[in-house]
Amino acid sequence: MISSDTYIVLAADSLHRAGEWDSALALISGGSGADVIELRARILVDRHWWRLDDPAPARAAVDALDPASPQAMYLGAQLAYTRILFGLDPLDDDARTAGSGFLAAMRAESLRGWATFWLGVVADNVHRDPGTAHVRYTEALKLCQEAGDLLLESYVVRHLGGQAIERDRSQGEMLLRRSLHLRSALGARPQVAAAQVTLAGALPEGPEREMLLEASAATARELGLTWLLN
Repeated sequence: MISSDTYIVLAADSLHRAGEWDSALALISGGSGADVIELRARILVDRHWWRLDDPAPARAAVDALDPASPQAMYLGAQLAYTRILFGLDPLDDDARTAGSGFLAAMRAESLRGWATFWLGVVADNVHRDPGTAHVRYTEALKLCQEAGDLLLESYVVRHLGGQAIERDRSQGEMLLRRSLHLRSALGARPQVAAAQVTLAGALPEGPEREMLLEASAATARELGLTWLLN
């Protein structure tokens, strides 16, 4: 029989995926188990990524984890990458923290695919090394398909589509559409909004492009997705 705590964690996970971070946090506010502490850190790091809100709660939640654990390394790397990408007072060693953190997180089977993907993102956007990024994305695609992780696949094909669009527009657009469809099927609302903007950027002026931008803006306003509102 599934315990009530497990049901709470599952419900909070669903709210998290829908971009209802505050509701998810409220649901687990009374919990103190290891699963809850880890989930709280994941939610707060993800909320910070999308909203670019005060990073202190996310940092504190990550600090509450075992610093040597793959999850702490992974989330710390995400915070470091977020500071770099959005210019949020990045620290001198953030690039190294991101790379070493994602590399360390690959020790955990549950994080291997995600960590591999993020190593590709760091190679792409921090080190300007699209060749290494492509290798990592391809590795991550294999891992997520083996694991049946459709959310990760939506991230990977979005980045592969971004790389492909310049050399083969039809293939790139197909991958961007796959990313959007996967995210929609999973109810991952913040990711859907981001995929709509990305696909719109690959399309010519017209009704579909305008519809995608309008839908993304509506979700961004509702959920407070800071960098999609700019």
